[in-house]
Amino acid sequence: MPYGYIASMKTKPGHRDEVAAILTGGADGLRAAGCHLYLVGLAETDDVTIWVTEVWESKERHDASLRLPATRAAIARAMPMLTGEFTGQETAIAGGLGLGLS
Repeated sequence: MPYGYIASMKTKPGHRDEVAAILTGGADGLRAAGCHLYLVGLAETDDVTIWVTEVWESKERHDASLRLPATRAAIARAMPMLTGEFTGQETAIAGGLGLGLS
């Protein structure tokens, strides 16, 4: 069963768009690493919250992606612009629209 992860993070004021650009900049590499879906959303209720929704072939593929040089470099670039407030939720993907999963 595919692995899902939903996360939120808060940026320091004035940095949300820059962090969102960093997060979306490596999407092509994620596909090669086993990612089926990677969405970066901006909260409409404030100007500092980013939501990330991911669907992966497996948890192992997700975890391995965090060790990729490009991923580690993106995290290093984004971290100084984040407040340290994060949430995360792992999910088992049962189905849905747009993924083409059986």
